[in-house]
Amino acid sequence: MSDLQTQLRDNIRLLGSILGDTLRSQLGDALYHRVEEIRDKAIGSHSSQDWTSLVELMGKLSDDELVPVARAFTHFLNYANIAEQHHQVRCGRSQLRNEPGEALLGTLDELLPRLLKQGIEAEDLAQAMSSMQVELVLTAHPTEVTRRTLRRKYNDISDILSELDSSDITPPTEQRQLKRLRRRILASWHTDEIRRQKPTPIDEAKWGYAAIEESLWTALPNFLIKFDQLLYQHTGQRLPLSATPIRFTSWMGGDRDGNPNVTAKVTQHVLTLGRWRAAHLLFNDISELRQDLSFGECSQALRDIVGAHREPYRELLRGVRRRLENTRDWAEAKVNASASSTYDEKHPDIYQFDDELLEPLQLIYDSLLECGLEDIAEGSLSTIMRRVACFGLTLLRLDIRQDSTLHRDTISEVTDYLGIQVNGASYKDWSEADKQTFLLTEIESLRPLIPTEFPATEQTREVLDTFSILADQPASALGAYIISMATYPSDVLAVRLLQKEMGCKNPQRIVPLFETLSDLEGAAETMNRLLEIDQYKQSINGQQEVMIGYSDSAKDAGFFAASWGQYRAQESLSQICEKHGVHLTLFHGRGGSASRGGGPAHTALLSQPPGTIKGSVRVTEQGEMIQFKFGLHDLALENLEIYAAGTLEATLAPASPPK
Repeated sequence: MSDLQTQLRDNIRLLGSILGDTLRSQLGDALYHRVEEIRDKAIGSHSSQDWTSLVELMGKLSDDELVPVARAFTHFLNYANIAEQHHQVRCGRSQLRNEPGEALLGTLDELLPRLLKQGIEAEDLAQAMSSMQVELVLTAHPTEVTRRTLRRKYNDISDILSELDSSDITPPTEQRQLKRLRRRILASWHTDEIRRQKPTPIDEAKWGYAAIEESLWTALPNFLIKFDQLLYQHTGQRLPLSATPIRFTSWMGGDRDGNPNVTAKVTQHVLTLGRWRAAHLLFNDISELRQDLSFGECSQALRDIVGAHREPYRELLRGVRRRLENTRDWAEAKVNASASSTYDEKHPDIYQFDDELLEPLQLIYDSLLECGLEDIAEGSLSTIMRRVACFGLTLLRLDIRQDSTLHRDTISEVTDYLGIQVNGASYKDWSEADKQTFLLTEIESLRPLIPTEFPATEQTREVLDTFSILADQPASALGAYIISMATYPSDVLAVRLLQKEMGCKNPQRIVPLFETLSDLEGAAETMNRLLEIDQYKQSINGQQEVMIGYSDSAKDAGFFAASWGQYRAQESLSQICEKHGVHLTLFHGRGGSASRGGGPAHTALLSQPPGTIKGSVRVTEQGEMIQFKFGLHDLALENLEIYAAGTLEATLAPASPPK
């Protein structure tokens, strides 16, 4: 057995031993011995493949023993998972220390030289890396059952294991860490694992923001630093500070498909909450940066702004910090529905747009370069600039998802009120051609369709209020508008009309979601008919996104038939978009389990139909998979690299088409 495997076993044994001590001290010797008896029986049964004695023993448990025994094994398995995650990080570090010349398959260190050897030009490689767009979409899901308070304790346990791994740890420090480990395991035992109340959409959004704050706020910029270094090493070019080869978006607080709890007010609350958290984090970053930039040499462009100040960088950042503080306080007051805030949304001294924050940072960056201080420019300043590019002033861009029938019902209700009919029929009963003609005419019309005093039903009012709130958001706060159960071109045009009617000056891109097998089979024809509409095609600037549903199609047709339907749909959609000269981005609605499209990310990317990943892809990350992949800094780095390498290889060196 290798030393690394021995360390894994030692970690599991250590955590199990402390858990055993906890059981004995908190529940008594009898329960502890019963758990140990079951564990021994399980090991023996696994070896002999005879489970009879274990089943008999489990059948003798009293009602009072069932819950603590179940909890004991649940905790042990959680700790084994923590040890395994830590071991994965340890193996990566060991490989970097001991085998720096042997890059692992699927990493950028291995991929980039291989692509160049295959004949990819350095210029093409640099272009692909700089323009790549991988978007990981965080979604809430019932499979995520771990409470945030437990997740923090588990992260602490992982940190302690890292401290204990240190080669220069002293005996007193080791004892302190072991005592800290015992406290964490004892606290976890006395923490209720079960959510006693169903999380609200706002709770889910807070959970998503916590995932960013706890690891990705640091991990994503660190990954981009490595990405930039590798790009320069192999091509001689740098990754622009504004480039976002990987970024994160969220559905939490925006996915209203079938969820009546996600309302327009909830969406507005979640967006404001994101601005509050982002401003708080950026305020801290700028405060630290201001402490670092204590010198006086600067460019004339910066001097023209700050005057003859002895510390020009600090002086410029004083105003940046003040505006971030104002933005933070304004958003916090709005989240808390406080009347004490003196800032409204039009106040000139809060940040509304990402570019407003990036402008002074870019001025400082350029000044440092001009003064020969590149090493300082490429330190915390460039990290903050990459954070702003990736996370912006809202921390996570928010997707909106709504069922196509609600848009259809809204248009129908409006036309009924106005007395607009075709052959005496209501909008819902019109032919597809009549719907398209009407929608296109109204999209182009200069007059509003919906009267100011329109007496909308509760459902329609909610749809209109959602679009109204979206109209007030900066474009950088929003991701895609996804239409569930999309079937016809009119489903897309209806959303475009509602965006126009409610004043969306920078409307979100509209993404039809094809979920059932029949919708997947008709997806290419639907998109072909849509792209044949010149008015629509001109509005998308050569970019079209389509979402492929995995879970619903598997439930609808079975796993194998759905997988084949998804594959064929992607091939056909790619061909249609290529025919129309439109770049297609496929959005994969994958889950954690195989039945929901889950599986190893690198393999999944390379197994897509050749030519369907052309530098851009979107993928959902659901529930517990978010914590599993991105909960720890080093694991997040590893998984970000997996997505980047898989997308790059699928773009530049796709597999041969199947025979």
